[in-house]
Amino acid sequence: MEITITQPDDWHLHLRDGILLQAVAPHSASHFRRAIVMPNLKPPVTTTSAAVAYRESILKALPANSTFDPLMTLYLTDTTKPEEIKLARKSGVVYAVKLYPAGATTNSQDGVTDLFGRCIPVLEEMVEQEMPLLVHGEVTNPDVDIFDREKVFIDTILRPLIERLPHLKVVMEHITTSEAAKFVESCREGYVAATVTPQHLLLSRNSLFQGGLQPHNFCFPILKRETHRQAIVSAVTSGSKRFFLGTDSAPHEKRTKECPCGCAGIYNAPVALCLYAKVFEEAGAIDKLEAFTSFNGPDFYGLPRNEAKITLRKNPWVVPQSFSYPLGDIIPMFAGQTLEWQPLI
Repeated sequence: MEITITQPDDWHLHLRDGILLQAVAPHSASHFRRAIVMPNLKPPVTTTSAAVAYRESILKALPANSTFDPLMTLYLTDTTKPEEIKLARKSGVVYAVKLYPAGATTNSQDGVTDLFGRCIPVLEEMVEQEMPLLVHGEVTNPDVDIFDREKVFIDTILRPLIERLPHLKVVMEHITTSEAAKFVESCREGYVAATVTPQHLLLSRNSLFQGGLQPHNFCFPILKRETHRQAIVSAVTSGSKRFFLGTDSAPHEKRTKECPCGCAGIYNAPVALCLYAKVFEEAGAIDKLEAFTSFNGPDFYGLPRNEAKITLRKNPWVVPQSFSYPLGDIIPMFAGQTLEWQPLI
């Protein structure tokens, strides 16, 4: 069995920098035509000039003759100025701004501490420039249970923000709950959308603990109950235009995952497309896969759909146990397991 679809884009990707960038960039470039690249480096990508420089580093890390196009983002801070948004739009390479609540996830310590008190002028300029806001949708209040952080964020921050700035385009990244799916569906189409990862479609919080603690299934937002996983699957396989592919592929060296304070993030770039096909096939919605992977994202961002095609074949293969690079090993999602779908590259 084979299916041929328009080549997908990845609307949420972490490529890191330095030697790690060189190791992981080819995996994404082999399957995806474009990717929204997250800006949470050390130091974060807070200016247009830094985004342009980071893009050049990514291009240098790609295989010869690669057509992969990194779409850059800025890291929103309490001190970001509206003028920076104007520069970003003029650059032609910056496509969005990322909101990390301070302390929410990896390298988010420089994130926003007071969105309504400090960032409204910037957000108003983003409306003028038609620059989407990409939201890591979790509160960081330590009094909020970690499994409730997304729901509380919607109620206390995202809903009031959209009511205040109804023409701001917002992507709620890597949604994990039934509440998030319902909220996105309730919003005005074309202004609020969501990315969905392979891990949140295939894994529940049980996957963190089965057979002992599983550090390579640890990510933020954290995996949720099985009922939430099922709700997310139903949302993305329904044919709704509001949801699109965003892997949140986040590579970490093995030793930083298997340690007393392990990093959050799942590396899924080599297997993501195969896993999305699995989800849609099992839901009896393989005919809706192409819209989710290849149409909904560019349509929301106002970009042309890709012209190239990619073919997926039912051809069982075993995911490598690890990918080695000069500083260590990266463990991919579903390492050592057999997957049914395989892209023909």
